[in-house]
Amino acid sequence: MTKMTSIRNNNTIPNHPEVNLEISKFNQIIQSLNQLNTKQKERHKKRGKLLAHERINLLIDKQTPFVELSPLAAYGQYNDSFPSAGIITGIGIIQGRESIIIANDACTKGGTYVKETIKKHLRAQEIAEQNNLACVYLVDSGGIFLPEQAQVFPDKEDFGRIFYNQARLSSMGIPQISIVMGSCTAGGAYIPAMSDETIIVKNQGTIFLGGPPLVKAATGEDVTAEELGGGKLHTSESGVADHLADDDHHAIEICREIFKSLPHPSKENYKRTQEAPPQYPREAIYNEIPNIGSKQRDVRPLIKCLTDHSEFNEFKPDYGSTLVTGYANINGFSVGILANNGILFSESAQKGAHFIQLCNNRNLPMIFLQNIAGFMVGKEYEKRGIAKDGAKMVNALANSRVPFFTIITGGSYGAGNYAMGGRAFGPRLLFTWPNSSISVMGPRQAADVLATVKKDQAKAAGVEISEDELNQLKNKTRQGFEKEASPYYATSRLWDDGIIDPADTRMILTIGLTIAQNKPNNTSTYGIFRM
Repeated sequence: MTKMTSIRNNNTIPNHPEVNLEISKFNQIIQSLNQLNTKQKERHKKRGKLLAHERINLLIDKQTPFVELSPLAAYGQYNDSFPSAGIITGIGIIQGRESIIIANDACTKGGTYVKETIKKHLRAQEIAEQNNLACVYLVDSGGIFLPEQAQVFPDKEDFGRIFYNQARLSSMGIPQISIVMGSCTAGGAYIPAMSDETIIVKNQGTIFLGGPPLVKAATGEDVTAEELGGGKLHTSESGVADHLADDDHHAIEICREIFKSLPHPSKENYKRTQEAPPQYPREAIYNEIPNIGSKQRDVRPLIKCLTDHSEFNEFKPDYGSTLVTGYANINGFSVGILANNGILFSESAQKGAHFIQLCNNRNLPMIFLQNIAGFMVGKEYEKRGIAKDGAKMVNALANSRVPFFTIITGGSYGAGNYAMGGRAFGPRLLFTWPNSSISVMGPRQAADVLATVKKDQAKAAGVEISEDELNQLKNKTRQGFEKEASPYYATSRLWDDGIIDPADTRMILTIGLTIAQNKPNNTSTYGIFRM
């Protein structure tokens, strides 16, 4: 997973033509993005520079995975001139230490930043803080993409937040290491300047608050980039950088040497057993992928594709049966699993709240497998208190202190998204499958709701509205929701950490559980549960 990779082609997935279509689409998108900026990549390599993914491959330990985050960020926006939002972020292992790697892609608009680039960079730093992961910045960037400057400056999630996070991470003892491998201009100069230790490549890396054109305009001074902010200047005179490297390879070697001296964080003592594979081959999970809008599939076979020995000790199996909860091991890690088996009723929500509290009490990380239409609605269910019962589950999760991870395997609608570990509730990692769908409600339901509202408004105003007009409204609404509910729309805007191959789910969860050990948990406390 050291670059944007396609889902493996198994030709056909039995009885799942819709899923086959989604996987084929995913593969085509990844392949098309990997083929962009070919001329820029050739020029980049002719200068003796490595590509961003090549730098990462050399930096991480051999034969270890690199979990790339949000590889389709900005997809479908900017006329696809910012593939991956011009930055590669992910989780890798350097000298045995789990780390966050943030690498500018100078072949994409000079490695400059648009809104999604910043969101992606900040999300990587957030994961570093949550899991006590060292940060390595492979800097090769021209700073803010000026035509989009109004979208990235100044706000809470603007370019400056990157530096704020660096200062805070360093104060927590989370190492901040920069390798300047190209341009490092304007605000971007603060990334190496605020790092604990900085490496710069001679005759290639430059650091300055204002480049030669700005200096000329502001002061009339003629100066070259190397004279203004080259490696020799910053390692022998200014002190902005600490190590001068001959080339990219040498810089990466220096970084790996630095990592030898970094202390490894103490690990949270999660319960572990001897790891074991599931009883089924990894591709068996394809048979359990839900089809959106089809009859609910029993989620238990999917769970057994992920767990050690395919074992699952279910909790309260006969109560609130539309939410499946229970205990299992994933690569030796003991976890609690919550998985949807239909719409959430009061009993399901009560069971979910109970189980979340149990996992916190027993210090068990949680896995949410999300395929949820939402909470049940209707007069009978409101009378029975579905709102307060759903609130119990949401309250329990909001105040949970054990790490949890979310995989959206199918639909993710309404408040069900929140209760099942949606983005707003801070999962350590959240990934989606290429067949998934996320919106405030399903496209058909949204179309019917708006048509009913329109009809009621017309009636109240004494105006006639034809069935043709209502049908046009329904079609327009449905099409809009279907577009915005697409996993590609969501991942482009970083509502998740990426779309993944379903067969990689167990591996992704294992890495998440591994990095979560690096930071001890606080004790869970709860507010008032409305009984």
